[in-house]
Amino acid sequence: MTRARPLRTIAAGGVAMPVLGLGTWRLFDEACERIVAEALRIGYRHIDTAEMYRNEQAVGAGLRAGGVPRADIFLTTKVLPEHLAPADLRAAAEASLGRLGVDYVDLLLIHWPNPAVRLADTMAALAAAKRDGLARAIGVANFPSALVEEAVRTCPEPLATNQVEYHPYLSQRAVLAACRRHGMSVTAYRPILKGTIGEDPVIAGIAARYGATPAQVALAWLIAQDGVAAIPKTGTPARLAENLAAADLALGTDDIAAIDRLARPDGRYVDPAFAPTWDPA
Repeated sequence: MTRARPLRTIAAGGVAMPVLGLGTWRLFDEACERIVAEALRIGYRHIDTAEMYRNEQAVGAGLRAGGVPRADIFLTTKVLPEHLAPADLRAAAEASLGRLGVDYVDLLLIHWPNPAVRLADTMAALAAAKRDGLARAIGVANFPSALVEEAVRTCPEPLATNQVEYHPYLSQRAVLAACRRHGMSVTAYRPILKGTIGEDPVIAGIAARYGATPAQVALAWLIAQDGVAAIPKTGTPARLAENLAAADLALGTDDIAAIDRLARPDGRYVDPAFAPTWDPA
């Protein structure tokens, strides 16, 4: 089923970012190409990838197969933490454009902070990439609130978003507050916990009352928040349409409050050895 009307957008560094997008982590080759093309066919206009995902070439093929004009697509990619020295960042961004087969991305992010590279130098290179037309907007990913503040302070250009793990079990109060102070959005990855969010009885109960799926409830809760977008990943066409329909689900205030209360100290699932020091849960 093709979506009848465009998705709502939020402001992100001077560009309009659709509140729901397709994450592509662990999607590869023809399967990745097919799901990206199908997502565009049914109404997605926000596609997220990364140098780290090793699928930019397949994502680019999916963009071309989807038949949607490039100007109508919001495309994000991310630079590996080992490529954050200025010359390396520029080369990595250009290589990503080549693999994607595009002249620019709409959003170019630092994928993870790297304490071995001075953040001010990285921010200067990221801003230069934007000014030179490689990206329409720039931002960061996996930055706790203190690093958001440092990134904003040292970047010569406005930052559009901070892409972080965010779902009902993980409060991102400090990150949300820091981003809102500086006019940044927050983009939620892993928003439905790899589809396991339905195991939560609170989410399942709310979903039953609305005649919705648990994934739709979790996504609707996220995108109801000021300046928050979500990029659920799926390799299943039926799930694509299901996730997209979350844009039309309006939760009541009591249900939103009930989901707010699900956050817990052990709610973080993405915590590699190279991760920064996170904000307290």
